[in-house]
Amino acid sequence: MKKYWKSFDEYKKGTWEIDPEFSVEGLTEEEVKSKSVSNPSRRDFLKTLGFGLGYAALASSCEMPVRNAIPYFNYPDNIKAGVAAYYASTFFDGMEYCAVLVKTRDGRPIKIEGNESSAITKGGTSARVQASVLSLYDTARVKSPLKGSAATDWATIDKEIGAALAQSSADKKVVILTGSELSPSTKALYASFIAKYPNTEIVSYDAISMAGSRLANARSFGIDAIPSYAFDKAHVVVSFAADFLGTWLSPIEFSKQWAKGRKVSEVKAAMSKLFVLEANLSLTGSNADKRYLVKPSEEKSTLLALYNEVAAATGNTGFQPMTSTADVKLIAKELVDAKGKSLVISGSNDTDTQIIVNAINVLLGNYGTTIDLGTAVNYRQGNDAAVKALVDEMKAGKVGTLLINGVNPVYDLSPALGFKEALSKVVVSATFTESENETSLSTTYTLATSHYLESWNDAEPKLNSYSLAQPTIGLLFDTRQFQDCLLKWAGIEGGYYAYIKQHWTTELFGKQSKYLTASDFWNFTLQEGVFELPASGSFTMPALSTEAISTAAGKTKGGVTDGLELILYPKVGIGNGRDANNPWLQELPDPITKATWDNYVTVSKSYAEENNLKVGDFVKVGDAFELPVIVQPGQASGTVGLALGYGRTKAGSVAENVGQNGYSLVSFANDSFVYHAQGITLKATGRNERLGLTQEWSDMEGREIIRETTLGEYLEDSKSGNEFHFKVAEESTTLYPTPKFADHHWGLAIDMNSCTGCSACVIACQAENNVAVIGKLEVSHRRIMHWIRLDRYYEGDPENPTVLQQPVMCQHCDNAPCENVCPVAATPHSSEGLNQMVYNRCIGTRYCMNNCPYRVRRFNWFEYTKEERFDFNMSNDLGRMQLNPDVVVRSRGVVEKCSLCVQRIQDHKLTAKMENRELRDGEIKTACMQSCASDAIQFGDLNDKESKVFRWMTDDRNYQLLEELHTLPSVGYLTKVRNTEKGEKSANEHHA
Repeated sequence: MKKYWKSFDEYKKGTWEIDPEFSVEGLTEEEVKSKSVSNPSRRDFLKTLGFGLGYAALASSCEMPVRNAIPYFNYPDNIKAGVAAYYASTFFDGMEYCAVLVKTRDGRPIKIEGNESSAITKGGTSARVQASVLSLYDTARVKSPLKGSAATDWATIDKEIGAALAQSSADKKVVILTGSELSPSTKALYASFIAKYPNTEIVSYDAISMAGSRLANARSFGIDAIPSYAFDKAHVVVSFAADFLGTWLSPIEFSKQWAKGRKVSEVKAAMSKLFVLEANLSLTGSNADKRYLVKPSEEKSTLLALYNEVAAATGNTGFQPMTSTADVKLIAKELVDAKGKSLVISGSNDTDTQIIVNAINVLLGNYGTTIDLGTAVNYRQGNDAAVKALVDEMKAGKVGTLLINGVNPVYDLSPALGFKEALSKVVVSATFTESENETSLSTTYTLATSHYLESWNDAEPKLNSYSLAQPTIGLLFDTRQFQDCLLKWAGIEGGYYAYIKQHWTTELFGKQSKYLTASDFWNFTLQEGVFELPASGSFTMPALSTEAISTAAGKTKGGVTDGLELILYPKVGIGNGRDANNPWLQELPDPITKATWDNYVTVSKSYAEENNLKVGDFVKVGDAFELPVIVQPGQASGTVGLALGYGRTKAGSVAENVGQNGYSLVSFANDSFVYHAQGITLKATGRNERLGLTQEWSDMEGREIIRETTLGEYLEDSKSGNEFHFKVAEESTTLYPTPKFADHHWGLAIDMNSCTGCSACVIACQAENNVAVIGKLEVSHRRIMHWIRLDRYYEGDPENPTVLQQPVMCQHCDNAPCENVCPVAATPHSSEGLNQMVYNRCIGTRYCMNNCPYRVRRFNWFEYTKEERFDFNMSNDLGRMQLNPDVVVRSRGVVEKCSLCVQRIQDHKLTAKMENRELRDGEIKTACMQSCASDAIQFGDLNDKESKVFRWMTDDRNYQLLEELHTLPSVGYLTKVRNTEKGEKSANEHHA
């Protein structure tokens, strides 16, 4: 039997003992800090238990607060009481793009959904997309324009910056430093602005750059662009540290594509294969069929060794022999066997590395099938060399006016360039930002910009693919869009809405034939949110430059470097740091480390043992700063990982002084930014701190919670790996009557092959169901409130284990153990198979929590909406605007849990009733299901034998958690199928 484990402590023990320090929940802060009950006696246990129950009952019996509501005097025509309105819009945060639908209630945006009409994202979302609605209600937003630190008005801004622009255009340069610009209307506006101020330059800057890829394509093919990728057409994918399921380029799109080839019940004979070569365990690496440990210093030589193997197999000439730490012969064979249907990618920002990747894909014939260079991607347009040139010009005093839009270079630009010092030599500078940041503190003006949910905009994420953004709420503060400022200063009449509409009707209307009038074209496209033009003719792929590949190969060196190598990477939640003040994202457990609220360095097991380091020990990273350590399975020996996006000094109370700024270790070389470093030292400080980790909670304790098989075994027997399920069905007996549901029986199924662990479902559930944020201290007390969690399990070699992610929520058992023990019937069973929570009955005994074998119930220890120390979105009137009025906000002393989004069930049942029809399969989507980019979740009526959820639940791979207990969960899991032959071990697999 395989042994699964969540942490090295559990791996070492070989058992699943409960940590005695946390054997009792509900301790006071003083008890936890003093660890006075780390080894509690029976007397202490009973005393603490009695205090906890009594205090909870007392709290819940207090008088309910008075809540006042003021009705509309004149009801708006476009608002219906209790009915949501949806608006199509566009999300882009500088890292990823998503076409979205914005749910509003009473004029308040409260939830983000994916737009299924989009040909790119197809209804999927990510954690950051889901959390973006909360940033609209951030109390740290700038309420009005500022001059220095003093509030001013837009008339003053227009007068003074207008004068500065006129002066600078006459004797110096005007520069607009902006992030990647997807908007075709904004690009047209730039041209109009330059016509007014001819000495203007537009410089694109990305905090996490892909300029090396664009430059590589320019040198390889003469096309300065990033291509489109089609992972759904690739039978074999090889990734060199490109986290395409997490943070690389377009993870929502790629997750949707990749998952198609992993649905084994549908593809039957074969699944797509994924090989990942990396040093830092990424979300993509955790989903790999075979994962190899390759340091950044070894990546280029490994790629060249792979090129040589592919060249030899395809009758081409290779370059000088190159040693590799990975078995590239096996990878090359798989690639050649899937020639024309394979894909090789790299997350490196090094131009030469990307040129070698291009050359491998050319040998494999992947261009035109899995790679489309004719359809350029606009997500990452940052030009690192141009940014460096700008800083040099600023230092030389050549820039008169600098307009900084949506980027924060004082914080995230490599300090080696000296941007902050150069900024002091600019005559007039202005930062366009939603919240004050490190850059705005150093500029002449801080210009309060509108949130994307308050704004008009458009986007062309890919060639001939367009989407629109529209306001979903009136301006909350005295803010103005960046584009409206440019229009004003360029002397163009009308607002940006009129400008976009004019651009679309003149530039795009004539390219389509569906709509006869420009008015219909605009109105229907605005309602749909997206617009696709047919491909414009055929694209002729240029030949690969032999000079480019020869030059790149000539620079490649083998060998191993001395000292530790540092990998700087973005996390799935925080991203590049722009969203660091979002409490939902700070409290989101990282899919790999399961850490919340913390910035840390990850080290390998071998390094930790050699240097006597344990989780939470602080180390000095070079001469830069101190951070705690996490001992991370899958970390390559001799490397350490550090997440970017932390160390904010001006962002808001949530983000400030959390962690350290990893951008301070970014360097610049060969016209691009370098996100790794060599020769790094770590020195223990002797300090240790308990981190906000969730990874050791809810252990398997030796039970068959995880089930898996190999593809070879599955093809021989579809019940492979799931034999216990059928054994239980045959041998189980019970005194309970068989539950029957006459009308509906709601159920949910999860395909373990499709789930990537991206955690979009966690934030979607939090937004939909008003789940509270509780902060690092309470998380360290094991009190996280999320209704759905992703349990991450390791198996095999601790230096490079296989990984499995399992979403767990309330299982809605038909024989629910929680229901039998509640003394006040606060958790009854519905006639449609739902395990319910009646909050105003609950008195907080927590008997249900003790009797739940799945550990999916949450207890409100505090009044999270009232106490000052929980200074998050629920504690202020602005943040509470996001709350979903269909879901009650729970009070202190009440147990809560997943309801399978019962409010959505009731809403669609009512709609079907009003339309005099039956419910349609797939019509009701839980928040987790709707957010999932990989379509890993199905919800529906188990009484409907034609429903997809019924097919999944009756599949031979389906099983329930702890089904030997006969709780009869309404949630099922499809057994994980590893992409290996019968009896073959994965490259990671090693039994202890």
